[in-house]
Amino acid sequence: MSDKMSKSDVAVPGNTRTWPADPAGWAKQFTDWARTAYAKTPAASWPAGAGPMAEFTLDSWQRSVLFLDLLRKRGNEQVDITARPSATVLSFGYEVLISGRALPRPINYSLSRIVPPPGVEINPRKRPVVVVDPRAGQGPGIGGFKTESEIGEALRNGHPVYFINFSAKPEPEQSFLDVVEGQIGFFEHVVSLHPDAPKPFAVGNCQAGYQTLMVAMLRPDLFGPMMVAGSPMSYWQGVHGKNPMRYAGGLLGGSWLTALVSDLGGGKFDGTWLVLNFDNLNPANWLWGKQYTVYSEIDTESPRYLGFEKWWGDFITLNGREIQFLVDQLFIGDKLTRNEIRSSDGKVFDLRNVTSPVIAFTSEGDNISPPPQTLGWILDLYKDVDAIRAEGRTIVYCVNQKVGHLAIFVSAKVGAKEDEEMLRLMDLIDCLPPGLFELVITPTPEDEVKAGAHPWHSRFELRSLDDIRAFGRNSVEDDRAFATAARVSEINHSLYNTFLQPFVRMAATPLLAEAVFKYNPLRLSYTMFSDSNPFMHGVAKLAQQVSAARKPAGEGNPFAVAQKNLSDQINTGLDAYRDARDAMAEKLFFSIYGSRILQGLVGVNLDGKVRELPPGNPLRDAFQKQAIAALRDRLRDGGFDAALIRAILYVISAERVIDESFGAALNEARQNLLRLPLPAFKLLAREQFYLLLLEREKAVEAIADMVTEAGERKTLLEKTIAIATADGAYPLSKQVRVETLGTMLGIASAPAGKTKTKA
Repeated sequence: MSDKMSKSDVAVPGNTRTWPADPAGWAKQFTDWARTAYAKTPAASWPAGAGPMAEFTLDSWQRSVLFLDLLRKRGNEQVDITARPSATVLSFGYEVLISGRALPRPINYSLSRIVPPPGVEINPRKRPVVVVDPRAGQGPGIGGFKTESEIGEALRNGHPVYFINFSAKPEPEQSFLDVVEGQIGFFEHVVSLHPDAPKPFAVGNCQAGYQTLMVAMLRPDLFGPMMVAGSPMSYWQGVHGKNPMRYAGGLLGGSWLTALVSDLGGGKFDGTWLVLNFDNLNPANWLWGKQYTVYSEIDTESPRYLGFEKWWGDFITLNGREIQFLVDQLFIGDKLTRNEIRSSDGKVFDLRNVTSPVIAFTSEGDNISPPPQTLGWILDLYKDVDAIRAEGRTIVYCVNQKVGHLAIFVSAKVGAKEDEEMLRLMDLIDCLPPGLFELVITPTPEDEVKAGAHPWHSRFELRSLDDIRAFGRNSVEDDRAFATAARVSEINHSLYNTFLQPFVRMAATPLLAEAVFKYNPLRLSYTMFSDSNPFMHGVAKLAQQVSAARKPAGEGNPFAVAQKNLSDQINTGLDAYRDARDAMAEKLFFSIYGSRILQGLVGVNLDGKVRELPPGNPLRDAFQKQAIAALRDRLRDGGFDAALIRAILYVISAERVIDESFGAALNEARQNLLRLPLPAFKLLAREQFYLLLLEREKAVEAIADMVTEAGERKTLLEKTIAIATADGAYPLSKQVRVETLGTMLGIASAPAGKTKTKA
């Protein structure tokens, strides 16, 4: 070694340059050399194509270092947040009001009050909003992950906001039913804090959707309207060739594998397995696309990537008994909408017990909880829309055409559109008459927005069950195959419990359980890049040096274009693999569980349907019959208030659409003319709608008996026209009904100035 060389330097054979032995120093010198060579050497002296190649080589090297450092930060972030069981990605301040650990049957959930940001004023008399976070593998906070979110929109509208979140580790003996029944106390507390406000508007995302609905099935008196976003409740349903996740339970032989994983984990189930299921649905994004996108746009995409991965990598654990209940009773058993699940005190969980309006938000682009699963429960419970109305239930659904599962409750665009509209219209939804509606949201014309109008306009269109069937519905044969898979799952689980479980539990030492969690492949993909890995030492310093010398390749660099084309081909290849895999899984599932021999062996009904509409509640049915009979007796009761509401409903129902403008105008009339509190108005509106359904002609004729004074009759007709034309349209169908009303009231024609027609 030359005397001029430091002991820390290394001579490179065939080169007079010396390189530091330290990797960071070597990388810095290489970066400086490449940058200098590219920047200072005249382009003419490069061989043909060497200039763009040198530019691309330097850029690729720098991107690789920065991407490696990004993975290091991601790993450190994952290690940090999973080390703090109560950590959350919630972007709003909060204070804990009730800890579930203090309940008679402790749970790892808590009720918190969201602290409004500076400058945001909250009206305690407004309807409180309660957001329940999903516990499906990752930690809490996704409902308020961004300012443009369900929590953010509620705060901006002045509503008190509460958040039901959870810690990463469950209480030792916690069960799923403990969680459901324990949250009753949370909602009782929220109602007690706002005695002068309407009942809370509850929002449940994904898994939290059906969980919150189950709370409402037990205590419907605690809830106002409820929104369930991307929440599956009819787990067998789907479309051939589109929804492969529903086959997983059957192809794995049932829920015995869930029990095995829990037993190996010492009675705990690692949530990373749930996340891995989600990732595996889209291998192109998971294995390549997500990483390549941030690599190729490393200078701008890093903060967004780290922000999302902070939540996506916040893996939690569940008790084995919790996940076993969910898999057996819901995911494979599909028992929720068949009323086959009972609470700890024996009450049946029946969705028809929920008396408040239910809003189901779904997306055609959701391959985890597709529309047949998020809306199929309506078909599971009701034979037609008249059955929905007979029980006094209001169901609203809203369909996004493109976004994926996570975007339903994460996307800022969804937060600024669907979430905002549902929160803005919650009081109108609470007053909708019984039936099935689709919430249709359209953009307001740009010139009107510039003039101060709201950017979105909403209307509620009446729908039938055929509209729900159009999203996809299993055939009788499909249902029979899934029933067979459920029965096989029960048999395999029983065999595992009898013959294998005792030995597995005996072998599952605490050391083995720790290793099962620590070396989970998905968890390892985070931690192996963290600073706990000695091979990652020096990466941070190297990244700083690379950032200081950053020189991205030009946008038209031919090698960068070739790299992008190669990435697209990789994505296409992985998509082709996914499609072939999913098609094979579907064929395999139905070839196994569609076998009449297997169906007969496990005792599945081979002749009739394997699922029927669940039986009604005799007490509830008897009460409804008495209520309807009593309502008919009040056909001519109610005076001006009832007559006005009946007349308005009669006219606007001609178009089978309830525009939000009608709701605003009707609410103004409620406050200034009728002076009715919201609960009384809601009850009166429902009664008048029922009467129009039961005895439309007699109900309309009775308006003349309810309002006898000429001045009141004129006021009634004027207000009816004003509210019915609040959207600016006065089609012929409405005009005909107004003329009918005018004739019955002895008013020959509509009042002057009110007959403008707008198609």
